Amino acid sequence: MTAHDENAENDEETAADMSGGLGDLGGPAVPGGAAGIGGTGVPGGSGGSGEGDGGGPRIPLPRVSVEDGGRALPDVVPAVLEHHVLTSLLGAWALAACSAEEAAAVEEHIGDCAACADEALRLREAVTLLQRPESLDLDPALRTRVLDGCLERRPPRIPVPEWATPYDAETARLDALLQDIGDADWHTPVRLRWFEDDGPASRRTTVAGVLAHLLTVDGTVAVALGLADPMGDVTAPSRVPAARTEAYWRASHYPPTRLVRAPWREQSHGIVRTASFTGDAGGMPVSYGDFELPLRDAMLDRAFECWVHAEDIAEAVDYPYEPPAARHLNRMIDLAARMLPGALAARRRAGLATPGVHPHLVPAGEPGRSLRLEIEGSGGGEWLIPLDSPGAVGSADHEVAHVALDGVEFCRLAAGHVPPADAAAGQLGDREAIRDVLFAAASLSRM
Repeated sequence: MTAHDENAENDEETAADMSGGLGDLGGPAVPGGAAGIGGTGVPGGSGGSGEGDGGGPRIPLPRVSVEDGGRALPDVVPAVLEHHVLTSLLGAWALAACSAEEAAAVEEHIGDCAACADEALRLREAVTLLQRPESLDLDPALRTRVLDGCLERRPPRIPVPEWATPYDAETARLDALLQDIGDADWHTPVRLRWFEDDGPASRRTTVAGVLAHLLTVDGTVAVALGLADPMGDVTAPSRVPAARTEAYWRASHYPPTRLVRAPWREQSHGIVRTASFTGDAGGMPVSYGDFELPLRDAMLDRAFECWVHAEDIAEAVDYPYEPPAARHLNRMIDLAARMLPGALAARRRAGLATPGVHPHLVPAGEPGRSLRLEIEGSGGGEWLIPLDSPGAVGSADHEVAHVALDGVEFCRLAAGHVPPADAAAGQLGDREAIRDVLFAAASLSRM
């Protein structure tokens, strides 16, 4: 008896059993009565074996697949097809879209026909080009997901303040980049760029030199937190970041090498750890020589510069590098927008910005002439920038201009990497006010 006959016989017996059972659902004639569902009628129950009068199961057991049953797979008999039909099936065979019989026929045919074998090989190679190559790099969001999962299960006793997380994330991303580069890459030339005196400025160094620059400028925050100054015995003429960096470079007997990575990373860990003990306020002043920032803004400033210089390094060593997370990028943009009124006032005192044809002079805290800064894309938003005084309040009622920029583009403008005349995606209103704001944004940059 074949397997097909056995299955047909089992199906007939099952149908007969079910027919008899269905006729008894309304009365007590079901074996076991009402308890047949929850008690004696179920296989494994306390009152019986769960078998019908004929000794077989009332409900057929699941059928076992051929692969799991230990029996041999049935032989595939190749279909008998003509040459032109087999030729038309080569494309489907290359895509593994043929039936088993058709695939067997094609494979048997290409063993005898050289022309079809060459065509089949060409089509199979073409199919491999249709598959998108998978990146061997880890998902950039994997680290964040793992950390979030760990922190959800066991929250930290002393959490990192929200205003310190962008610096923590950007230093970790830069450290991952530095871990991937070779020894020779540390001496790759890098050109630092910024905006000064209404024109581009630059300074040539190396990858290791860039990290030494970050080490010394981050040291201003470290000193404010009571940590050791990375300058050591080196004396700088002022606390201005450029002066500290130049003094550190000059004091080095040899050009910086990859050895600078360890103290930089140790210092960044120390800054985040110590900042966590200051609480959520972050109001401690941090001196940059010619200006001060509260600790929470200084940490954002250092995160911004870490990202900008990480892009400089990545470009020099041909390494892919993405912008910061949207929530971190938004905070960096917000810091730059809050610093724009002060930068405008400084440029106006230096004679580099115009007071406007009809300046709306108001006391501090009152609304005045304003520019609407619209940032599009990741981390975007809108800010009203007061134009006449750092103490004035931006007001939609006194809006005289509107500028729209992409978020990453605005950050590169603030870093001095994009000329102000080329940065705006859209402009509307007072042209002089727009020009002043764009140049003030570029003037926020420094080495």
